[in-house]
Amino acid sequence: MKAELTAIALTTVVAVNSAYAGGSQEVVLTSEVEWEQLNPSRGDKSPQAGTLWGDRKGTVPTGFLAKFVDGFTSPPHIHNITYRAVVISGGIHNDDPDAAEMWMPAGSFWTQPKGEVHITAAKGSTNVALVEIDKGPYLVLPTEEAFDSGERPINVGASNIVWVDPPGIPASANGPKVAYLWGDLKHGQSNGTFVKLP
Repeated sequence: MKAELTAIALTTVVAVNSAYAGGSQEVVLTSEVEWEQLNPSRGDKSPQAGTLWGDRKGTVPTGFLAKFVDGFTSPPHIHNITYRAVVISGGIHNDDPDAAEMWMPAGSFWTQPKGEVHITAAKGSTNVALVEIDKGPYLVLPTEEAFDSGERPINVGASNIVWVDPPGIPASANGPKVAYLWGDLKHGQSNGTFVKLP
């Protein structure tokens, strides 16, 4: 199961990175990820971030890993941009501050609209998520700056991901599968898709 989720996550990273990089692909090894504080204003309580492509402090499409310690809970906050994320390991809760806990396991997917107040929490020995943005910078801002962007958050647990046969490949119970997450599947448009290989 763990190897399958890693393959899904890596395929997602490559697919998104490829779309933004004009067809080029680069593999980033775990040992090559440079970790830094995701929210420096929180000091030692900040989650860690490791950029895979782009620049989360700049204005380009970016993908980064976010790593949370067991028991982490953020204060209520907002972001200036919308992001999409996939749980790679551990359990992540991302919702409005008064929501009941809904722990998303590895393989789950969520979106966080810009301007919407939320918290993020983590439980497990290793809690990592892949976070993807269309354009930075990625900022953590106080709730006083909240606004309604018209977007709504989505939390999809791994058990609720809908897998289908890829187009153009004969259907097979043991063949590759895809799950369409967001965006437009038309050529040249950005989208997010999980790919499960046999």
